[in-house]
Amino acid sequence: MLDQGDFRTQFTREPAALKRYPALVLNADFRPLSYYPLSLWPWQEAIKAVCLDRVQILAEYDEVVRSPSREIRIPSVVVLKEFVRPQKRVAFTRFNLFLRDEFRCQYCGCEGELTFDHVIPRSRGGVTSWENVVAACAPCNLKKANKPLDRSGLRLMKPAREPSASQMHATGRRFPPGHLHESWMDFLYWDTELEA
Repeated sequence: MLDQGDFRTQFTREPAALKRYPALVLNADFRPLSYYPLSLWPWQEAIKAVCLDRVQILAEYDEVVRSPSREIRIPSVVVLKEFVRPQKRVAFTRFNLFLRDEFRCQYCGCEGELTFDHVIPRSRGGVTSWENVVAACAPCNLKKANKPLDRSGLRLMKPAREPSASQMHATGRRFPPGHLHESWMDFLYWDTELEA
């Protein structure tokens, strides 16, 4: 339990503590708003949404926060009261590019330190788009350099394409964040087929 004195000093001394107790945010249909990245709110946002009557609490942490007039257990899973229509188009971001490529170099398949590479180099008219940018490790990126793919000695593991939202959801489900709270499990994979 966090009392007010401990609460204030803990976060002053330990800024990383603000990242503790994230709340999984579900749409009104009880599915996560996003798997890529997983839809999480800091506990402060979750409590604010509860106070504004925008969400319903489905699960809670054991920790409590207090105001002068109220005591609230920190929510671990909340569901929106109004349905939010999912985006049809996937934003072209570094994270989404790495997720599309399953966090692997698209030339050699290794995992780890990744950068991105233009399949057709920009110096040769290549554009920065889903169809021309892939995840690449530093050695492959250096090997390919400014050369066309056919002259670099490298091959793509799969063609670079713009992913659909459903493809990204499916891929995102295979790459959960480093920490999954036990209270989230019933809500993250509820639409998968159960094993007999």
